[in-house]
Amino acid sequence: MLLDQKTAIVYGAAGSIGSAVARAYAREGADVHLAGRTEAALDKVAQRIHQDGGAAHVTTLDVLNRAAVEQHADTVAAASGGIDICFNATSNDDVQGTPLLAMQFEEFLRPVTKAVTAHFNIAIAVGRHMTRRSRGVILVMAGGREAIPRLGGSHVAWAALAGLCRQLAAEFGPHGVRVSWLLSPGSPGDEQDQRQDGTGPGQAEGGAGGETEAAGAPGTAGLLVRHLPSYDEVANIAVFAASDWARTITASEINFTGGVVVD
Repeated sequence: MLLDQKTAIVYGAAGSIGSAVARAYAREGADVHLAGRTEAALDKVAQRIHQDGGAAHVTTLDVLNRAAVEQHADTVAAASGGIDICFNATSNDDVQGTPLLAMQFEEFLRPVTKAVTAHFNIAIAVGRHMTRRSRGVILVMAGGREAIPRLGGSHVAWAALAGLCRQLAAEFGPHGVRVSWLLSPGSPGDEQDQRQDGTGPGQAEGGAGGETEAAGAPGTAGLLVRHLPSYDEVANIAVFAASDWARTITASEINFTGGVVVD
């Protein structure tokens, strides 16, 4: 097991990505703490983990409340002896599909403010414990290098998260703590796979998907490998990133966009 005897906190654990990551962490031996806003949804994730023989604990939490996030991290660290892994899968409450020319500034700024506030609160809360023990991994879904229309403030939010991760990695690295972010092209069934303007991942505005997608599944236009990662595949990458197999990867984007974003 890649994460045996590790303590992990997954924020936004009731969502599609968060729940998949939480299950994968538990499968690999981690003691997983599920944090999110809706207790009933978190309980369902915990029940599935328990049914599969894993360990999971549920806490309702508002990641924008810094004091609450710090108190939760303190409680987890006190009960477990520390925090080894943190994965942030919280949503940004963004508005997509509206051109910037027609968008109110408040709508544009909201996901940026929420994304940065949430990840700052999370990273500082767990980082205090990780740096004291000279080990730990902090991960988040981010990006920001694409050029996709009508994403509102989402693109800026993802780019801001990447910048924040770089600074966290620079400050936490000397204390043995790694910080990276995962870049995905979207997953089948994800509402963001099909933009409100009708374009899918990697597909230019107004472009036709039929002939381009003929060699792969729907929604794979622009992907060199013609395959969108499932949530379970995203979770497997998150397992690798959190494990000692990735111990030299930090301040880095883990790019699994299938060639949409070329490094």
